[in-house]
Amino acid sequence: MAKRAYRSISAAKQRGISFIGLLFVAVVLACVGVVVAQVIPTLIEYQAIGKAATKAAEGSTVPEVRAIFDRAQAIDDFKSVSGKDLDVQKVGDKVVVAFAYDREIHLFGPAYLVLKYKGQGQSR
Repeated sequence: MAKRAYRSISAAKQRGISFIGLLFVAVVLACVGVVVAQVIPTLIEYQAIGKAATKAAEGSTVPEVRAIFDRAQAIDDFKSVSGKDLDVQKVGDKVVVAFAYDREIHLFGPAYLVLKYKGQGQSR
């Protein structure tokens, strides 16, 4: 009888995760990892586009700004935004180059993750 009481006490004090719980956590982490692995390249592309917009803002005319941006696009090899998609404005004595675009990441079936990027670069 004493052994049974001892077993129930030690079983009550055990803590941890069951095998089914472990599988559930692993599946959730794997799904999140797949989505993050698809989002990171779009963030890197966004940074490259922002850098190209800042560089393009050094131009003085709209065609010159677009040409500088297109050269930077060819070097950094991004395809989401081109020179014709830019919104070029002059604010005071500074040139402001703005851009906005969407990226879709297919998750499963009819489900997509839509990322909306917007930014600007300006001359110094």
